[in-house]
Amino acid sequence: MNVKVAIVDDNSFLISAVKEKLSFFDDISIKHTSLNGSELLTKLEDNHNLDIILMDIEMPVLNGIETTQMVKQKYPHIKIIMLTAFDNDENIFNAIKAGADGYLLKEINPKDLYDGMHETLNGGAAMNPSIALKTLKLLRNPIDINNPRDHEEISLSKREVEVLEQLSKGLSYTVIAKNLILSPSTVRKHIENIYKKLQVHSKIEAVQKAKNHNII
Repeated sequence: MNVKVAIVDDNSFLISAVKEKLSFFDDISIKHTSLNGSELLTKLEDNHNLDIILMDIEMPVLNGIETTQMVKQKYPHIKIIMLTAFDNDENIFNAIKAGADGYLLKEINPKDLYDGMHETLNGGAAMNPSIALKTLKLLRNPIDINNPRDHEEISLSKREVEVLEQLSKGLSYTVIAKNLILSPSTVRKHIENIYKKLQVHSKIEAVQKAKNHNII
């Protein structure tokens, strides 16, 4: 299979470096390169027949995280691997939230980059080991990167969070009751409390607000 790739980086020297790394592999063809997210979006309008975008994070005009979000909304079939010089926490978390499929450091060797791209195309997530480690830490301790104030405002009980998670999957009260071994009236009571605590009036609002506050 011929893998169609675009490279986005505000440093043309680094674009050349990535091109050189990929030149060792016959099944990779580079379709276009861009110096920022805005340029990429324009090129995608003409040609979005791509498999993978290798995306820098720190760029002028439109950075890699904003661009990833926009590309994923419009062209969800394209895989995006962030190629970055830094493995700092906030970028990792924001890139993953924006929909990045993988996260590698720029100094990666050609073989690892190539393998990471194939792994991502096969439904995996290419991740540099130091980034994978940081991602695990973030999952264990998300409060570090969330706004602490958000957590003070809303404190749901463990049971309420469970109910809300089930609710977010579109399950009915009776199914939730069955799954959590509760009576439907108890589930209804939990949901009333959740609405009150979140200050919302519908299931959609409750799920959206809980996601925004990283409760579910």
